[in-house]
Amino acid sequence: MTSEQTTAFDLSASFKAYDVRGIVGESITAEIVEAVGAAFVDVLKLEGQTILVGGDMRPSSPDFSKAFANGAATRGANVELLDLISTDELYFACGYLNRAGATFTASHNPAGYNGIKMSKAGAVPISSESGLKDIQALAEQYLNAGSMPVAEKRGQIGVRDVLKDYSEYLRKLVDLSGSRPLKVVVDAGNGMAGLTTPAVLGDTLLPKLPLDIVPLYFELDGSFPNHPANPLEPENLRDLQAAVVKHGADIGLAFDGDADRCFVVDEKGNPVSPSAITGMVARREIARAKAQGEATPTIIHNLLTSRAVSELVEHDGGRAVRTRVGHSFIKAVMAEEGAVFGGEHSAHFYFRDFWNADTGMLAAMHVLAALGEQDGPLSELGREYEPYVSSGEINSEVEDKPAAVERVRADFAGEDVTIDNLDGSTFTANDGSYWFNLRPSNTEPFLRLNAEATDQATMERIRDRVLAIVRA
Repeated sequence: MTSEQTTAFDLSASFKAYDVRGIVGESITAEIVEAVGAAFVDVLKLEGQTILVGGDMRPSSPDFSKAFANGAATRGANVELLDLISTDELYFACGYLNRAGATFTASHNPAGYNGIKMSKAGAVPISSESGLKDIQALAEQYLNAGSMPVAEKRGQIGVRDVLKDYSEYLRKLVDLSGSRPLKVVVDAGNGMAGLTTPAVLGDTLLPKLPLDIVPLYFELDGSFPNHPANPLEPENLRDLQAAVVKHGADIGLAFDGDADRCFVVDEKGNPVSPSAITGMVARREIARAKAQGEATPTIIHNLLTSRAVSELVEHDGGRAVRTRVGHSFIKAVMAEEGAVFGGEHSAHFYFRDFWNADTGMLAAMHVLAALGEQDGPLSELGREYEPYVSSGEINSEVEDKPAAVERVRADFAGEDVTIDNLDGSTFTANDGSYWFNLRPSNTEPFLRLNAEATDQATMERIRDRVLAIVRA
């Protein structure tokens, strides 16, 4: 390595708050990944222990997995390569086997990206507050030195398959064997759900369930030839919506690239909001926890989920805890509160029985169970959980975000509203007719608006009023 290169490594562009994400060949390379693998072992003091490493279907994931494993083994950790896995399979493996691990994925990002999601033993998340910054600093140190120290005893690298264990574990948590027959269209978006869906919901590894799975884009292909694997964008749901109607299906499921998030559409092809899914799963998890003797089960929801969630939780005898947006916050609060379940507006769903980690597949199974144990269509069942009208998230490009929020505060100063600042600013009408939240993006020049009201006219009036002030 030349002297000019010795100070060239700065990984701050790819190390985010909760994971690593960058452009393959630029901000993430095999050399960088190897140093991160070594730093992961050193920071978490894993020498002599076994760690788990897997990856998604992106073309660079296998080489990156091997590079990370090599860096980890150099620093004395044994490695089990899990090969192709979804992100929630990594969480399962880290929890079930009580080992630290890493998976290579860039979730819903385009084909040119890859990244690393890392976890401590027990599926405890690693964020910038809990080791990620230290891993970055040590990896930079190794890269800029041109080498890394070699452990007294190099670790062994082996292979392990966890797909069957993962599938059996999920089936124990939600028993779908007694469901009425359901036709289910699943859009895997050429992502990891193409591997996990046949294993969990199909009969490739386990006995057949009363589900007729109609596959859409199950071929694993990290170039995403059909559409981006990001179901949060409405245009990426269109193929699923059309297929549900065409096949006369009962429900449609769409997963993102690494399959940790799941979106649902009803038999008419209409999306069922993640807030409604949160309410539906919360009701089931409260009932189950109560049946096991828990007096007041706790449910976590972020502040952008519908007000219907907390109302339903309290109605069913649970305790609703509101938190800021972001999976590391939710997981921390889940652990602190001993919560049985947590849901976000972005379709991340967290389960105590899944080591407080998020899993799209387990959430999907709960929805299938709720649908399969009654006779009505999902559109009717979903309506029960969506009594309010939501704007969805609307971005406004604003240079001076604090000034825009202050203008809104001034405009609403004479109104009967309560304002809190848990995450951005939430304005709640004291008569219960509406609420809205303004949150600045941490990474882009956007101010994000989410509004909800008791009826369409009120929602539109509040939405348009706020946007006019913000964009003035």
